[in-house]
Amino acid sequence: MLTLKRAFDSLSVRNFRLFFLGQLLSVTCTWMMVIAQDWLVLELSGDSGTALGVVTALQFTPVLLLTLYGGRLADRHSKRRILVLANLTSGTLALALGLWVVWGDVRLWHIWLFALLLGTVNSVEAPTRIAFVGEMVGNELLPNASALSGAYFNAARVAGPAAAGLLIARLGVGPVILLNACSYLAAVAGLVLMRPAELHGPPAPTSSPRITDGLRYVSRRPDLVLPLALTGVLGLAGFNFQLTLPLLAKTEFRTGSAAFGLLSSSLAAGSLLAAFATTARRTRPTEAVVTGSALAFGAAEALTGLAPTLPTACLLLSLTGFAMMYFAQAANHRIQLGSDPAYRGRVIALFTLIFMGTTPLGALLTGWLSDHWGPRWSLSAGGLISLAATALTLALTPAPEQDIPSLDKSRI
Repeated sequence: MLTLKRAFDSLSVRNFRLFFLGQLLSVTCTWMMVIAQDWLVLELSGDSGTALGVVTALQFTPVLLLTLYGGRLADRHSKRRILVLANLTSGTLALALGLWVVWGDVRLWHIWLFALLLGTVNSVEAPTRIAFVGEMVGNELLPNASALSGAYFNAARVAGPAAAGLLIARLGVGPVILLNACSYLAAVAGLVLMRPAELHGPPAPTSSPRITDGLRYVSRRPDLVLPLALTGVLGLAGFNFQLTLPLLAKTEFRTGSAAFGLLSSSLAAGSLLAAFATTARRTRPTEAVVTGSALAFGAAEALTGLAPTLPTACLLLSLTGFAMMYFAQAANHRIQLGSDPAYRGRVIALFTLIFMGTTPLGALLTGWLSDHWGPRWSLSAGGLISLAATALTLALTPAPEQDIPSLDKSRI
């Protein structure tokens, strides 16, 4: 009972509780829109994996170009105000796309434009949101709050796709996108109702934060470089489910939008369990936890590509989702809890850049593989590459890495 209570410690903080509830509703509807958007792309393109890959690439390309600048903004300005503006902008974009679809005049290039603009907003919003978690709860509760953030994200990934599959079949794509546009108001309300005096912000910078200073800081920290490198490889090769799952549902199992939602929900269900499993963490995870979870992810994804039936695929996707989230949380916690708060926005921006910025390249490669070899091969190849990269990392590491002795533990 005590362990269960500790799993929700961060929700005792009013500011984080408001953030959690607003994000839970908003992200659930966002996942509904993701399913609707992908399904619409397949309908407009004749089930083209390349067209779906282009949408994914356009949505994440701005991350490659702008996320480091977004981290600089997060270290320089109020993170709460940045998040309010970002959510209002994303809601406006979703409203425009939804109306386009409802009016029946949507074209493929409209979706591409929306993906590019939304990706531009996300390049600032994502690193700011991740770094803001520590300001809401303080460093002691940061691992718990980060894990609960993963929990709401994956609870949304369970509920959102499942609901989207049913709503698309009943109402169509347009109303689902419009519902997402309205949901951003919940996230904005949670941010506006916070008490700024209760935030744990870093000291005001004595000079304007520079991107190069953040990069130089990370380059001197091998304990940060390793999880960042693994995140890059797994993000590039393995984290392309937004592309492979709709193709798997429609071209391999010959099912409709409801089954697509079931596959996505299975992946999210495993991720949700992993998020809850890490809520008890109070200290910085070791390098072995990061590499071990990466190995488990690679093996599970490779097996998923071999699944002969839809139920088997759902089961293996649950295991894959668990390993994926456990790795992502371990890498995130190792990076955040090892970073000086004065640099945290820029370090998290680099993490976000690597985690999300590899998606455009991975999406194009996965789309090409899916068109020529099928989505099964894309899944298995991603898992095998992840396995090989992690095994190479272990082989090149002569001894268990020690935390930097000079790190000021009172600041993390």
